Amino acid sequence: MAESAVFHGTVEEYQALYMEKNAHLEQFLEQVTPFEFYREIFPEGAFERWGHMDDHKPNGIAVSLPGRGGSINGIALEIEGDGKARRYIITDDLKVLDELMDTDFTIMSPISYFGRKRSGKFARFLYALVFDLDGVGMPQLRDVLHQMNNGILPKATFVVNSGTGLHLYYVLSEPVPMYQQNQHYLKELKYSLTRQIWNRFTSSIKQPQMQGLMQGFRVVGSGTKLGKGFPVVAYRLGDRVELDDLLEYIPSSNGERQKLEGILRKSTMSLAEAKAKYPDWYERRIVKGERRGRWTVKRDLYDWWLRRIRDEIRVGHRYHGVMTLAVYAKKCGIEEAELRKDAYSLLLPYDEMSIEEVNRFTRDDVEAALSMFNEDYVTFPRDDIARLSGLPIPVNKRNWRKQAQHLELIRGIREIKGRMGEVVGGGGRPEKKKLVADYMRNHPEERKKTVIARALQIDRGTVAKYYDEILAELQRR
Repeated sequence: MAESAVFHGTVEEYQALYMEKNAHLEQFLEQVTPFEFYREIFPEGAFERWGHMDDHKPNGIAVSLPGRGGSINGIALEIEGDGKARRYIITDDLKVLDELMDTDFTIMSPISYFGRKRSGKFARFLYALVFDLDGVGMPQLRDVLHQMNNGILPKATFVVNSGTGLHLYYVLSEPVPMYQQNQHYLKELKYSLTRQIWNRFTSSIKQPQMQGLMQGFRVVGSGTKLGKGFPVVAYRLGDRVELDDLLEYIPSSNGERQKLEGILRKSTMSLAEAKAKYPDWYERRIVKGERRGRWTVKRDLYDWWLRRIRDEIRVGHRYHGVMTLAVYAKKCGIEEAELRKDAYSLLLPYDEMSIEEVNRFTRDDVEAALSMFNEDYVTFPRDDIARLSGLPIPVNKRNWRKQAQHLELIRGIREIKGRMGEVVGGGGRPEKKKLVADYMRNHPEERKKTVIARALQIDRGTVAKYYDEILAELQRR
């Protein structure tokens, strides 16, 4: 299984490759219709019946940008003559799918929502985990099937020919409620699995392209980047999957599986358990219904990120570059007009990076990415921004303050602690070693590390760090 070079071809060559992939998949797998595909993902009764709002059930959502590919978090989209996105509400009969078959670019996530917004806080159930695999020529397609059929990778329920790549759908045996803690676990699971699925044999692109949990994917039966004559086609490979089974494909050697298992334990905590363990959180978030706290970050962070995505972004991450800029704009209190001006300043240089005609960067991509300028995403984690953009983000201990401002703040904290009677060193922290030494000197009868830590209200590990050295000094005296 030799690694292949990245395929860079003309539109006609990509169209020929699309047909070759379909011919190969049809030899070994069963092609399914769009209705069969979505009925498998969203079983009958998952959505409300048409005209029956009294069912009080969530629905699927779709949004479209004809003539151009891309992705928008969590819904199916179509840009009409006036340039506005059209949303489609998918009810239990799935009849709206008929309208989507003649569209150029329509996407939908395997998630049900209450209302018409694709925000995570309105998400109700996740029905499948989906992985978008790019850089897939015929050698990579054969290897994807080989690895899944031989237990190297988890076997997908459906393999979808998306035009220039593959979408692998893992339909869950039971839909997962989209509680915030569940979203955190599922997102981390998806990132970890992406690193396994996107390997040197399954893609000619070396660096995996991370995607969010609520990413939308081209609707089966609608057009691909290659045109309406080359629709998205789905093939059945495996059965529904259990989340626990997917976890088995995460290596235990690098600590990822242990991390996921820890998140899962927290995710399965009942509200009653959370109330007992975190009473303050329960009072604020559940009883009072307060939103998670946030603060406005200095605009230096926004300016720094704009410079980075202008100079360092790579093909495959351009959309996420603009998307994360929108996130930082909201975090830093940047006006939308300024954000839009900066985002569109990236359009030409990003488009000039395009290697082939089917992968141009367009105004539609910019508009789709700007949808993240939303208060719902203001707490989007730094690590996720780094993974999606492909740009490492160092930890800034100064919280984006200039050095002079940071030092002034530290000196002020040190002065206040001094007035409060705390012993402070050069960095402004209490000198823990001296605190431990003084306590052990004044309480010779007490030598238990846990008791010392409790008395000083510091971590037991801090006591253990200095314990042997201090004890030796005291014994010498």
